[in-house]
Amino acid sequence: MLVTTLGDLLLDVIVRLAAPLEPNDDREARTEVTAGGQAANVAAWVAALGGEARFVGKRGNDAAGALAVRELSSHGVEVEGPVEGRTGVVVSLAESGRRSLASDRGSARELSAAELQPAWFSCDVLHRSGYALAVEPIASAAARAAELARAAGATVSLALSAATLIDDGFRARVRALAPDLVFAAERERDELGPLDARWLVKRGAAGVVVDGEPFAAVPTEVVDPTGAGDAVAAGFLVGGVELGLAAAARCCAKVGAMP
Repeated sequence: MLVTTLGDLLLDVIVRLAAPLEPNDDREARTEVTAGGQAANVAAWVAALGGEARFVGKRGNDAAGALAVRELSSHGVEVEGPVEGRTGVVVSLAESGRRSLASDRGSARELSAAELQPAWFSCDVLHRSGYALAVEPIASAAARAAELARAAGATVSLALSAATLIDDGFRARVRALAPDLVFAAERERDELGPLDARWLVKRGAAGVVVDGEPFAAVPTEVVDPTGAGDAVAAGFLVGGVELGLAAAARCCAKVGAMP
């Protein structure tokens, strides 16, 4: 099983707060810096769970990009795509099992269809991040990637990523791309509306719903939920819903979005 993911490879700055932030004051925190980005996270989990993984995306020719590529490659992921511009950074604030994100996607959104190579999409599954459909030119690159993957016989999946991304333009792009499988939180599903596809709907501690059938979450101690949805997607693609839920539990029990 070879999964190619298309989207972001970013630098994640994870801040674990001992207590909520206080305006104009200081709080104790534990911070870590690691590679991240939804598409990169899924690729790393695919490799960790026994699949083959390839990531395609644009990242900057800078120290942040070098660090992110080195870490993603260390998980056994093949990293492809142009190196140009500035690597994005996401700051994740985690406190009491909740998280808030501040995202700067850098040059990742500047990936164009002309920069893609057909060989990158010779795979069993093409998985795209919803962030890759939010703006141009990466939205056109995502559409071209789907054409190339389908020509190679691949299944196409999509993670909706964030309800705040979903507007009329996003809905039109999703329907034009016609994914075979969609990963979404309940709010994201409701914002998108009807779509003829298989659905895996994420419900946090309540588990997931696949094709209308509920599955309970695997019990775990929640340290940091960042990346749990990416782990679910990777596990489902590699081995089905049970592996996806086990991967999500494993992800929540540690700091950081990658294995």
